[in-house]
Formats: sequence, C-alpha cells, structure tokens
Amino acid sequence: MGTSAREPLAPSLVVTPCNPFPRPYYLEAGLRRVAPYHYTYNTWCKERWRGRRLIDIFGSEFRDRPLEYYRAAMESGLVMVNGKVIGPDYVLQNGDLVSHTTHRHEPPITAEPIGVIHEDEDMIVINKPSGVPVHPAGRYNFNSVVEILKAERGPNFLPRPCNRLDRLTSGIMFIGKNTKAAGELDLKIKQRSVRKEYIARVVGRFPDGEVVCDQPILQISPKLGLNRVRANGKAARTVFKRLAYYPTASQAGRTSQGGSPDDTAQEKAKTERGYSIVRCLPVTGRTHQLRVHLQYLGHPIENDPIYANQRVWGFDLGANDPDAVQNTDEDIIARLSRMGKEEVADAVAYYDEMVDKYYEKKAEKMSGEVCEQCNTPLYTDPGAQELSLWLHSLRYEDAGGAWSYVSPLPKWALPPQGMDGPTRVGGLEELVGAVGDVEFD
Repeated sequence: MGTSAREPLAPSLVVTPCNPFPRPYYLEAGLRRVAPYHYTYNTWCKERWRGRRLIDIFGSEFRDRPLEYYRAAMESGLVMVNGKVIGPDYVLQNGDLVSHTTHRHEPPITAEPIGVIHEDEDMIVINKPSGVPVHPAGRYNFNSVVEILKAERGPNFLPRPCNRLDRLTSGIMFIGKNTKAAGELDLKIKQRSVRKEYIARVVGRFPDGEVVCDQPILQISPKLGLNRVRANGKAARTVFKRLAYYPTASQAGRTSQGGSPDDTAQEKAKTERGYSIVRCLPVTGRTHQLRVHLQYLGHPIENDPIYANQRVWGFDLGANDPDAVQNTDEDIIARLSRMGKEEVADAVAYYDEMVDKYYEKKAEKMSGEVCEQCNTPLYTDPGAQELSLWLHSLRYEDAGGAWSYVSPLPKWALPPQGMDGPTRVGGLEELVGAVGDVEFD
C-alpha cells in the first residue's frame, strides 16, 4: 500500500516560564510591584491578517513598540509563526499561530491589602482596594484581585468573582469558593433580588433630600468606553442622597453645614466649591451609570478623570446637556482622543476590556528610560489619578433581608480634619422608598 498523506500536526505552542509561584511581588513606596518576567502571547491568524506580511500586521495593530523592535524580534525568534523562526516578510495564512515572547512589565498597583469582610465555606466577601483590576487584562496579570488571592491562598485556589467592579472602583465584591455558590449568587443578582449601594465624593453641594435621576444613557464611543446622557439612550434610574457636605476652608468661615454657599462661591471653579459625600442606589445597571448621572446633575465625582475633566467637557462639565447642544459627541470624543501618553493622564477610560490599548496610549507618561534587558520604554509610576476614583461599592444586601454586607467608609468619605460629619451610613429604607415602580436591574 502506498504511503498515505499524514494529518498535519497542530502548530507548536511557544511557552516560556510565565507562571512563577510564588508570584514575583515586592512592596515599595506604597505600591505592589511585580518584577519583570518573560511571557509568551499566542494568537491564531485573524481573517484580516491573511495574505499580509507579518511586519505590516505588527506595525498597524501592535503599535506600543517601535517597528524596529518588531523587525528585530522576528529575526531573532522572539516573534515566531507555528513555532518556527521566520522573517518579517513572511505572509500569514489561515491556521498560522503567531507567538510573541516579551519581557513583561506590569504597572504597579496600591499596596493596600484586599480586606475580608466575611468568609464562610462557600464565599468570601472582600473589600477591593481602588486601582486593582479584578481579572488579568491588558497590561495587568499578577497585579489583579484573582491572582493576588491565588498568591495568598495557594496555587490550587480558584477564585470565582460573582460581581464586577471597574479597576478604579473600590468596595464590596463576592468571591465564590466553588462553582455552585458562585452560580447561586450570580442568579440572585440577575433576578434583581440583590440591592447595591455606592458612596461617591462629588463636586459642590449636592441638593437636599432624595434625588432621582432617570435620564437615559447612550454609549457614544465603544472604543473609549465613553457614555453620556442622551434622549435616545437606554433607560436608567439612580436614587441619590447627600450624606454630608464639606465646604472649602474659605467657605467654612461663612457657611455652616446646614447652610448654602453664597452666590460668589457657586461661580468658582469646581476645586473651590467644596464637596459632598453622596449615597447612590442604582436601580438599573448601565455602564458608568453613577458617573454619568452625577455629571448630568452638575455634581460629577470630584476626581473622575473622564466625567469631571474640563479639558474634555468644558467649564460646565457636561451638566444638563441631554441633547448635546453645548458639546457634540464628536467634540467630546475628539478632545478625549487627543490626550497624549506623553502628558500626565487626567483622562483615562478605565474599562477592563480596553486597558491594553487605550491605557498604554493615555495613561502614565513615559519616563524616558528603557529596560536594560529588553529595551522596552518604561512608564513612570502611576499617580493618584491612575490609582483611585472616589466611588466605592458600600453595601450589598438581599432584598428579602436574608443577608447584608456593608464595608467601612473609605478614607476620602470621612470628615476632613477639623470638621464634624458622619462616619457611617444608615439603612436603605429612604433610598428604596424613592425608587418608584421600577424594578432593580
């Protein structure tokens, strides 16, 4: 019998030592750092890559490094196709496996530990620090909640996050210890039988009483993860209630906690208006809902790099502009896109799915130095604007009263030195009573 054609072998995966245990963490200057390590990315040839030269693909789609780096990497074997060293002029075909081995540099995060509010045999309720992503994504791998918990509890521990918090948002998260417990809580959340409360620090004096905002929200740029109030957006509702107002030092001399700032103070820039601590009860669950609704009401989160950024939204910060008369969507997107990575970042779309590309372009400024081992341009350490957003997941509770978990107030929500104010919050009764007939999302 003649020689039969053999089935083609699957392309070889290129794997480097990229899963060290214990993790290469070290703490320095209030930051949790990860020592640089080698890591191999593997990706199958995408349809749009077929018939194109390898160097052209990297030059157009992977622009975080100079083209000269990629050319040298292809010639040296750091970039391979199907486990083989190829040149930059190789033309990709369907079924090709592209491998890129890099010397990975993760951004540092806060050294603040992950707090444990409650733990039983099925679930851990944690207090997530601000600035820490939940899952490995983009430039973050070991510096994530999932990987830190693995490092603390052993390599066989498999955390199962049950709710999501953006990287910059701090507060309560549920970590399932097993699939059954995680699935049951996930079902409760989807069935809208769980209530959530957040706390925010916002610009100026927030109005008295319960404030209901039911303005619809539209995503105007999926690429930037940018949203705003627009009449043709998705239905959204949030209930707000001021917990405290703290005037600036100059205002404090002429305004009491129960009074109103004078007209001159109202006209001053946002940094001179004092700030409020506001309780937030989201009834629906739109992306950036609390941030967008607070902006619309004229009281954006005080350190919000997107929605409190005058360079993007102008002096009024996008307040009360549902028809985009003051600022068109195109103007907002263009201004945000012009924020260069050589600048100090005061505008970053903190959105896990796009951290890799957008954060590299817009976040920390370049230090001007390069890694001695791989010549990768190095970033400066993140500043406060990359590590913190004054929005905190304060409370999760079962609507039927079976359980409730409340975290302590974050430091930025406590009374400033020399002033009196609340150090804890009450129940949800008043906020829930203002919800109306809309079901929780």
